[in-house]
Amino acid sequence: MPLDRRSLRVIAFRGLTLTIILFIILLLTAVIMGATGYDTIILNAIIHEEVRAYREELSRPGSPHTPEEREKMVKEYREQLISIYGLDKPWYLRTMSLIPKTLILDLHVTHDEVAGVLGLRRPLKAGDAIAVALPRTILMITLAYVLSAIIAIPLGPYIAYKRGSILDKSVITYAAITNAFPVWWIAMLSVFLFGFYLGIAPSSYRPIIAHISRFSDSLLSLDIPGALTVLRDVLYFSYIPILVVTFAVLGGWLYSARAVAIRVVSEDYVMAARAKGLSEGTVVRKYIIRVIAGPILTFVILGLAGSIGGFIITETVFDWPGMGLLYYVSIAAGDSPMVLALVYVTTLVYLVARFILEILYVILDPRVKL
Repeated sequence: MPLDRRSLRVIAFRGLTLTIILFIILLLTAVIMGATGYDTIILNAIIHEEVRAYREELSRPGSPHTPEEREKMVKEYREQLISIYGLDKPWYLRTMSLIPKTLILDLHVTHDEVAGVLGLRRPLKAGDAIAVALPRTILMITLAYVLSAIIAIPLGPYIAYKRGSILDKSVITYAAITNAFPVWWIAMLSVFLFGFYLGIAPSSYRPIIAHISRFSDSLLSLDIPGALTVLRDVLYFSYIPILVVTFAVLGGWLYSARAVAIRVVSEDYVMAARAKGLSEGTVVRKYIIRVIAGPILTFVILGLAGSIGGFIITETVFDWPGMGLLYYVSIAAGDSPMVLALVYVTTLVYLVARFILEILYVILDPRVKL
């Protein structure tokens, strides 16, 4: 249906509000990293280690340099590192100058550890690093969320329709158990059980980097048989992480879909449909799912958008080279440009999803524009 002028004003206002929120989040992130001295402490530690390694290299037996020359070279090297890492500037200049470049992802990874976790080398732009890590997180986390949504959306309303049944009680128990245990704990248990004890899954998942690269190269070269062969290796390294995340989040999805549908199943029109002798599937499909489509759509879209950022601890447990592990290594290494880029991208994805929902709200519910 076409949007009238009032609806367009509402959508434009929501878009402006979300844009302002994005800038505020970037500004707060930069201030937290700079004003608290977090990046300064990390960078000073990195410089100390690099200078120590350089001094040891110069002090090896047979070095042609005198002690005075070595100390001078070390001092010059330290000053060079201070300039490279920006410690010769006030924190607000060092961090705030990154914000304009963050908006176009024109930032460079400053630490080899951050590039190494992706199987890449510097020089490397933050945007390119995210472009490599994001598909890996989609393969593990987002795909698990999609599977959970496919199961929960049709099954949740049916469970609410059967409120008080054995199925209903089983789902409530399942949701309570999975919510009680963190995803990363289940991940550790699965690595031990399936990887080390049973030996039916990998115990280290870092080789997925090579297999994904081979799969991409096979597709680009139109080598379909080779791509299918590599796909088998990709699935071998990814099926346990996908199943673990799906198992961990499915309970919450089922319970949420059930909770949204419970208030609908007792409505008069649902009772009337049941009295007419309509099948359970017809009642659930036409009289329940259609009514709760809005809240379910909100839950699904925001859940999928939130999954883009990855699970930091879970990906670290699996040593899965995605967005979560990239977050962890970037924070540990004090790579301010990479941290800002990650915050920007994950926030942008979430706000874009929220903006899409705002448009759908205006279209589906005329009361919103009032």
